[in-house]
Amino acid sequence: MSTEFPPNFVIEEVWLIEATFAPDAATRRTPVRAEHILRIMALRDSGTIIEGGAFADMSGAILLVRAADEQAALAIVQEDVYSLVGVWVEFRARKFGRASRPSELPSSD
Repeated sequence: MSTEFPPNFVIEEVWLIEATFAPDAATRRTPVRAEHILRIMALRDSGTIIEGGAFADMSGAILLVRAADEQAALAIVQEDVYSLVGVWVEFRARKFGRASRPSELPSSD
């Protein structure tokens, strides 16, 4: 078995962020949800956020982000309105190897 990657395949190092919701997150998020979603979509459009979403049981959320280091990855969620109003109350960032094609990576221009 070959140890070489197949053509057009790379491992992109990104960060997986787990954000824990407050017990009253469903109530807290209502007034700021549109602002939160607009920011998340802007960060997706810029390529900073690859994917994100919440668990159906309102226990937490996952975001897959491009960041230089753990501190920069955590800053993305700490600066979000969900953090500022207490929807998200705890965070954990873990380095994650994302299977990608070079065409899926942001350009370095």
